[in-house]
Amino acid sequence: MRALPPVPLKTALFNTGAIELWPARLLRARGNGDARILSRARWVLRRKRDGRYLAAVLDSGVMPLLPSLPREPGLEAAMDRLEQIEAAAVPEWHAADLPLDGLRDRLHALGLDDSYGERTGLDLVAEPDTLVFADFDRYRRPLWLEVSAARAWLAMRAAAARDGVVLESISGYRSHDYQLGIFERKLARGQTVEQILTVNAAPGYSEHHGGCALDIGTPGEPPAEETFEGTAAFAWLSEHAGAAGFVMSYPRGNPHGIVYEPWHWRYAGHDG
Repeated sequence: MRALPPVPLKTALFNTGAIELWPARLLRARGNGDARILSRARWVLRRKRDGRYLAAVLDSGVMPLLPSLPREPGLEAAMDRLEQIEAAAVPEWHAADLPLDGLRDRLHALGLDDSYGERTGLDLVAEPDTLVFADFDRYRRPLWLEVSAARAWLAMRAAAARDGVVLESISGYRSHDYQLGIFERKLARGQTVEQILTVNAAPGYSEHHGGCALDIGTPGEPPAEETFEGTAAFAWLSEHAGAAGFVMSYPRGNPHGIVYEPWHWRYAGHDG
């Protein structure tokens, strides 16, 4: 696959421990009131735990979207980040990692400690504090990735299209809170942590948290199924993804004990 020029990226999601700062134009309105506010907003403060819209940032200032906003956990850090963004003449695309301390506390509450990582060979994955918009996924949701992974994905997708192959993103960045929510919902239905771990990685141990991994599909093929292996898209990836800097994380017989995932690819960068 021949080298391609960098793809320009213009839209970012700014991440804090409990709250994300979303470009308002990429959020779906959940009613007429939301639609009116989002049409005037630059940014929306969005709670990571459940996706709740907390406040809109308008030209006239910050508009709370729930009465308990002043008591919202993580609000101070989100407002500090907003102030930095608004003051910056040029957005900062080079992400730093968010701290893992709070995640470790929540893992301990689930009865999980470092022995999980030792047993599986998986590392804790920090969330980046900045992600960039890499187009929409199959379901018209914004695809957020780390900037280098976003450029590489868009270039690889374009290269595949020139060869007559359609690559679709199924999902990219997922927060620790998203993964924790999966556990909380299943625990509420009566499953044990041990049962959940047979099909879901522990929160903090998914490559999706770092913004460099994405699940890839192709039209007409169900998402995240082993049958993807038989598609022209998978054949193309097997031949060309390495040159684009992507690796398949979980081949058959991988040392982590994770089921074969031919759809899951991680941007690992280029050698040299």
